[in-house]
Amino acid sequence: MKFSKILMCMIVLFCLAFQACAVSESPNNMSSNNTSSNISMKSGGLHQANMSSESNAAMASDESNITMRSRGDYLNPNKISSEHSPSFSWYSTSGSFYNQGVPDTTFSPFTEYYTTSGMPIIGGIISTPVKFDIAQRMPSMIYYGTGQTLPYNQYVSTVPSGTNELWVQGATSWAQYVVSPVGTWIQLVANAPVGGPGGFYEIVQTDTSTVKYNTYQFNQGYNTMNFNADQVGRHMLYFVVNNQPSNVVIVDVFAQAQSGSISPIHTMS
Repeated sequence: MKFSKILMCMIVLFCLAFQACAVSESPNNMSSNNTSSNISMKSGGLHQANMSSESNAAMASDESNITMRSRGDYLNPNKISSEHSPSFSWYSTSGSFYNQGVPDTTFSPFTEYYTTSGMPIIGGIISTPVKFDIAQRMPSMIYYGTGQTLPYNQYVSTVPSGTNELWVQGATSWAQYVVSPVGTWIQLVANAPVGGPGGFYEIVQTDTSTVKYNTYQFNQGYNTMNFNADQVGRHMLYFVVNNQPSNVVIVDVFAQAQSGSISPIHTMS
């Protein structure tokens, strides 16, 4: 009888131990453990992704700085070394700066943005705006602001609707700042989403400043116009349609130095 009781107790203890083991390995506990593991793994992956994103952003920033160098008020939309990007002394009181010739290397980064011939403009700042087919002449890259560069498709996806824009058209890209020799021709592109009559403004800065103004009829959407860089100085161009101003395009116009008589550019310290 005593042996039977002992045997019964041993069976009960064995059953309890078996149940405890089963509970510890239950699906719910396994699911909980897996969830914790997944959270840990996801958190680690997220951290790695953030580090990767920050690294990529830093690389993109470095590449942008290499592509678009900026010093002072001189913006260069091409990859050139820093020793070829001087700051022009536009705010100097010395009149000699505006009369000196500059070497061809000053213009070489911008040759895609100007031509040596064009139709004369009578009594105006630009030629009459003509409808421009952006689908046929879409630029690959645009250079804007203080030297930022973006693929054109990426840029237009971020621009608010209804924004008036002005650009200098190059062979493959558009820019908001160029340098050109005096007497050359520049092709402008204006985007006027509403269209209609508008004012076009030109501020010319040399040792003095002059303001020119003319009215033009802008087609809805993209327009193309010619501009003659016929005067040495800094030319600031913009237009207003539907009471909305465009961005300012800057064209720095210099005389070319005669061969064998190149004068150094005055730079700002």
